[in-house]
Amino acid sequence: MQKKTTKKAASAAKKTVKKTVKKAVKKTTTRKPEGETPPQIAVKKAVKKKAAPLPSDKAFATAAAQIARDLHCRDIVLLDLTGLSPATDYFLIATGTSDRQGRTVADEITMLAKKEYNLKCFGTAGYEQGQWILLDFVTVVVHIFADKYRDYYNLEMLWGDAKKIDY
Repeated sequence: MQKKTTKKAASAAKKTVKKTVKKAVKKTTTRKPEGETPPQIAVKKAVKKKAAPLPSDKAFATAAAQIARDLHCRDIVLLDLTGLSPATDYFLIATGTSDRQGRTVADEITMLAKKEYNLKCFGTAGYEQGQWILLDFVTVVVHIFADKYRDYYNLEMLWGDAKKIDY
């Protein structure tokens, strides 16, 4: 007996919800003459804020190279791949002295990107192992290598026609 009353109550609740939804949809989709705003919709005029001009990608790449230098990375190379690579504009390649140092440099560069350049890291790879850490900021890609991996992959040779940037 209780199951029948529970089913009836559930059925009645569903019908009520359907009616309420239909009324709400009907109210919000009915058209008013031009210039009038429906009373049930609160409209706020959008105030456009002027977006602060973002610093250039080159400035971020240079600042990232300076962080790597300040944190004692070795063999730091900043390559301008503009026009050479469809994937990115700048490569920063550095060699860390340990996996812990590589992670620290990666963390500092990521914080710099967020705080000062309003950039988000699109992808990260190798952070846990610390042998080859890759940070992808789309237009700037950072590679922090351990010695043996840097020698093995030799990205500078792969992008030998790229211009080196002084930082």
